[in-house]
Amino acid sequence: METNTNISGLFPNTSNATIAGKGSGELGQEDFMRLMVAQLENQDPTKPMDNFEFLSQIAQFGTVDGIQGIQRGFQDLSSVLYANQALDAAGLIGHKVVTESNVGVLQEGETLDATIDVPERAYELTLYVQDMAGRVVHARPLGAASAGELGVQWDGTDDAGNAMVTGQYRVSAEAVIGGKNQAVSVYTHGMVDSVTVDRSGAGVVLNLAGGDQVALSAVERFLK
Repeated sequence: METNTNISGLFPNTSNATIAGKGSGELGQEDFMRLMVAQLENQDPTKPMDNFEFLSQIAQFGTVDGIQGIQRGFQDLSSVLYANQALDAAGLIGHKVVTESNVGVLQEGETLDATIDVPERAYELTLYVQDMAGRVVHARPLGAASAGELGVQWDGTDDAGNAMVTGQYRVSAEAVIGGKNQAVSVYTHGMVDSVTVDRSGAGVVLNLAGGDQVALSAVERFLK
């Protein structure tokens, strides 16, 4: 690991050419010691380096060494954190999560599950399921509901009882709240098929059934 340091500023009697193969201004620990020895060997006998200047350079060497140690420590810590994230996320495979999206995936032989967030006491709560073309394939009255989260399931059939094709569907809901009809938030549940650890900054990404991806930070709740 290299630490950028102004060589001429630290060793005025030693040129950058002293370090073969190094770019100008790049200084490692071994290079630092080599330059210090060269500085002592090539100093003007009539104007030797004073104790203050020598101690100052030693202190700067200690600073460089300390910074490199901190950098190595952060790299090691980062590797450990990524490994822990990967292990924790791997435990989610085969489980469902509540995402921030209201688009869910209907799989063969399974229900499409969702959570309705009811902000306050609601009346005439109605659930809607639309295909990705925007057509309502299922509408169901749920009656009154207290404030809080309400879990719902769709069995994958339309209002006539016909089985719908597997794939993505949008789930929404509306209710009469305070005498006014308004939409309420709905969050679908997704099955975790696999996880990806992205070191570029995205962190852990969950790969859901149906091909969707969601960042671990965007998960509302983890389900059994």
